Amino acid sequence: MLQITHENFLDLKYFASGVFHPLQGFMNYEEYKKVVYEMQLLNCEIWTLPITLEVNDFKDINIGCRQDLYYQNKLVGNILIEDKFYIKDEELYEIFQTKDEKHPGIIKEKRRSSLRVGGKIELKEEFYKDSLYKNILKDIFHPDIKTIVGFQTRNPIHRAHEHLQRIALEICDALFINPLTGWKKQGDFTEEAVMSAYKIMFNEFYPKERVYIQGLQTAMRYAGPKEAIFHALLRRNMGCTHFIIGRDHAGVGNYYGIYEAQNLARELSKYYNLGIDFLLLKEPYYCTKCQKIVSEKNCAHYNQHRIAISGTQIRKDLNEGKIPSKIMMRPEISAGILALGKENIFIN
Repeated sequence: MLQITHENFLDLKYFASGVFHPLQGFMNYEEYKKVVYEMQLLNCEIWTLPITLEVNDFKDINIGCRQDLYYQNKLVGNILIEDKFYIKDEELYEIFQTKDEKHPGIIKEKRRSSLRVGGKIELKEEFYKDSLYKNILKDIFHPDIKTIVGFQTRNPIHRAHEHLQRIALEICDALFINPLTGWKKQGDFTEEAVMSAYKIMFNEFYPKERVYIQGLQTAMRYAGPKEAIFHALLRRNMGCTHFIIGRDHAGVGNYYGIYEAQNLARELSKYYNLGIDFLLLKEPYYCTKCQKIVSEKNCAHYNQHRIAISGTQIRKDLNEGKIPSKIMMRPEISAGILALGKENIFIN
């Protein structure tokens, strides 16, 4: 039997429910390498991030055998072992497009065991029946809704994200806000802070028949452009027809160019049918002359009258117990987050 981590348990749920379609289990080494170096599965479909099962040792793990999978000492399913292999440093550098050992994705991967196994999985239905599943949005929205745009976030909603979402609602029939609620790095917002902010936005400002909010229980990779495409593919599987990619999607620090994810989306869309269209939107900011949230595509004052909607400043203010400027975040949202208490706002 194999004891699995929380992260791999979440992976199991999305294999079983079809959110990771067409994957039916953890990648073997040949598929892992093709994803890492070519952003493709063995069947040549686009897939940009590997998903592997870590183990502490290869003792009693034999290729061709079926192993029971336990999570928190409960039998949850099984895996038919196809392969066992080691993760190499150069493969991690290729995934994250950097050799900097301080990259949070590389740090996290190096804390995991480098021993991995691949194979098709089976999961007991009781462990995934209430999770997100393939084509879930067809069961959520009215049949008259034909176009649904997905929005990925790991932060509470601020004015820039609201601006992007409202643009998307003008273009598409409905909006699926799907905050990532799996592992995130220290200092990021907690799931409680993110979801409480969006519940306020949903209850007080958004049209309920056209907006749906549910968390996505998978780990944040901080892999920039590759992760942007990965996020789009998952939302495609859930029923989105469109996906928003804004500034520095899934980025961290200065590892990726601010519109590098958009460039990758454009490039892949030229040669492959990804099954989803992209809304590639410029970074919103507040213009003191226009006196509203704008972007460089519709405002002439970027260099003279721009006030950035700064996530760093918002985090600083909330960390200090302050209400951020209403230019950056709605006061109702800020107050709701602060009401949670400082210990519940940020990941320690």
